[in-house]
Amino acid sequence: MNAMHSITDHGALDTALQELDEAKHDWARISIKERLAILSEIKDALLPVAEDWAKIASRAKQLPEGSPLEGEEWISGPYALMSACNGLSQTFAEMEGKAFLSHVPRRQLPNGQLALKVMPHSIWDRFLLSGVSADIWMQPGVTDDNLASHAAVAYDIPPEQRQGKVALILGAGNIASIAPLDVFHKLFNENQVCILKMNPVNDYLTPFLKTALAPLIRRNALRIVSGDGATGAYLTEHPLVEEMHITGSQATHDAIVWGTGEEGRRNRASGTPRNNRRFTSELGAVCPTIVVPGPWSAADIRFQAEHIVTQKLHNSGFNCIACQVIITKRGWELGPALFEAAKAVVARSARPAYYPGAVDRMEIYMAKSSERVKLPRGDAPALIVTETGHSDYFREAEVFAPAMSRTRLDASDPEDFLRRAVAYANDQLHGTLGANILIHPKTLRSIGRTRFTEIIAELRYGTIAVNAWTGLGFLLPPCPWGAFPGHSLQDVQSGIGTVHNCLMLEKTERTVVEAPFRPFPRNLLSGGRTLLPRPPWFITNRRQDRLGKLLVDFQHRPGWSKLPKIFMNALRG
Repeated sequence: MNAMHSITDHGALDTALQELDEAKHDWARISIKERLAILSEIKDALLPVAEDWAKIASRAKQLPEGSPLEGEEWISGPYALMSACNGLSQTFAEMEGKAFLSHVPRRQLPNGQLALKVMPHSIWDRFLLSGVSADIWMQPGVTDDNLASHAAVAYDIPPEQRQGKVALILGAGNIASIAPLDVFHKLFNENQVCILKMNPVNDYLTPFLKTALAPLIRRNALRIVSGDGATGAYLTEHPLVEEMHITGSQATHDAIVWGTGEEGRRNRASGTPRNNRRFTSELGAVCPTIVVPGPWSAADIRFQAEHIVTQKLHNSGFNCIACQVIITKRGWELGPALFEAAKAVVARSARPAYYPGAVDRMEIYMAKSSERVKLPRGDAPALIVTETGHSDYFREAEVFAPAMSRTRLDASDPEDFLRRAVAYANDQLHGTLGANILIHPKTLRSIGRTRFTEIIAELRYGTIAVNAWTGLGFLLPPCPWGAFPGHSLQDVQSGIGTVHNCLMLEKTERTVVEAPFRPFPRNLLSGGRTLLPRPPWFITNRRQDRLGKLLVDFQHRPGWSKLPKIFMNALRG
């Protein structure tokens, strides 16, 4: 019976891949006009299923009916996908002569690299994400003069000469939009048709994705399949699969590339992968939050405590960019108050640890240190806090659960601390996916913007968030998402390559996202001029479910008449 089930599944997979293979060149050659039509069709197909998508995902993650935290599923699911459709549409609308680049401000960094200001990207960004900016730093060698040759390169080839490929996407199980956004990158940035193998953890999304992405399925550009690890293994070895992308664990990546057990060790030692396909990846990290000492007020401490806890407990801690190490200055007089404020926020986040294996990972984490603090969370598992220096494990292993560690560094002043923290993150922590920096505006001014930029130029992470969370970089369609460049199959760490990136830029190095230190309206008291209140992705936002729904509707058909209701709920959040 099991053997017959396996044969039946393989037959269906073979058929799906054959259909994709037959359509791959046609997909690569379709016109810009048709691509724009497809993205519009996807938006129209997505909107009717968005609410059920968010509610089913919330129940699967054991959130109570009507919880504001349902907003996480709206924002990290339908909203992210709808936003990506808009970002790609803007690029395609100005593809001729790569005119989309003409609207992107550029500057030369102190180290000579080229930076592109991609946020705000539209007039709507200035209202909905007031005060938020994002710069893409290009790799050395990319200049203002040759930038166009590093953008939308798949479209430099005349349509009739384009050759398509079949790509396998191994979907992530935690955030709903990861898999479809990975598909978008292959389809639109690289002109490759896709077979998406869903993760068993969130296979409940399959009906919604098949409905929303039906315009791609009808054109034989996409197939969505379910199955266990054996199904994934079969696909990775299939002769019709030409390229692969995974968002997941390094262990899974390495098993595919090198094999397992003795075979894997032998192949790695000899540098002979068992799977030679081009394989891009996003594999997580031990992500730091660097808290620069400064003259924080009591209100600053409360707000940034919410910020830090969000970085850890968004999606109950099951994020590849969850804060896992918080770095502070030893002896900072406000450090204890910040910790106490964070404890109070943690206590209000009583949500289950829904992801498989979390209990085992937390037990392993606790066993590595005899000096640990358990921060109560009601009926939910306590947040485990240890000292990073107690075990190499805390620096080397992504926990993917409600657990983290603390590091305190000696430093003479804030600038010295920041330099030491950057060196520590680079040299001691596994991975290069995302790093957060919290810094008071007065402290930043005392260091100086130029010196600050020079310091973060040394921080080797794919996304750096200044007074923001790197998860915001994931949500912004223009921003490339992935590890800092330079990893190899032998030492893959946070992965190889990037996704998202609606401007279709090549040779990107990192994204730097920055947000206001204080929320509106409190920022007005200190001369701030931005309008961003408590962000909707904060776990403490009381209206994020309403905001998520409103924002999805806005992205479907942006319009001025929709802004007042969004602002009203944002202020009440």
